[in-house]
Amino acid sequence: MSPKQKRGEATAEQLLDAALRVYAESGEQGLTVAALTRASGVSLGSLYHHFGSVDGLMNALVMRWLERLLGELVKALEHTRTAHTGIRALVGAYLAFAQEHREAARLLHSSYADRQGMADGNRLRDTQEARLSPLAQWAQRHVDSGELAPLPAPLLESLILGPVVAVARRWLSGIDDVDLDEAAVVLPDRIWRSVSAETK
Repeated sequence: MSPKQKRGEATAEQLLDAALRVYAESGEQGLTVAALTRASGVSLGSLYHHFGSVDGLMNALVMRWLERLLGELVKALEHTRTAHTGIRALVGAYLAFAQEHREAARLLHSSYADRQGMADGNRLRDTQEARLSPLAQWAQRHVDSGELAPLPAPLLESLILGPVVAVARRWLSGIDDVDLDEAAVVLPDRIWRSVSAETK
């Protein structure tokens, strides 16, 4: 990488870091060009050069943290042998991510990210295909082995991650009636009952 490319990459990172800080401090309404250039120390021209617009910057920020979250989920599955332990690992990793990266998790669970997902869901999914593939392969492997119910992949994904996302979103919204440590203990077995191929 040339020195110019390195400088460009550093500038883009500066803008992304600043955008998360501004979002954390002021919410979506605070995401103005003036606030972003002031927080980053980067010129207006550089912002537009690297991201095209404030929306472009925020979309890149959402993608950056979505990639990190998916990476953590994939990593959590690497040392699991059964579907049940895999579900426990996924729940633990997701909730740990929310605790360790609270502001980024707030962005990922925000109405801003929801609108982006609704407007451009297929493209988002396509760009994350490499990250999503190991999760889909893990689920399919356990469907084939007879551990997980033979449900369509989107339904399995919703049954496994849906409750975790809902709990994380509630906690991130500031409602203090959710204990994530308790959820990490309780949710895996409850989720397992909903996706296990065993008849109860």
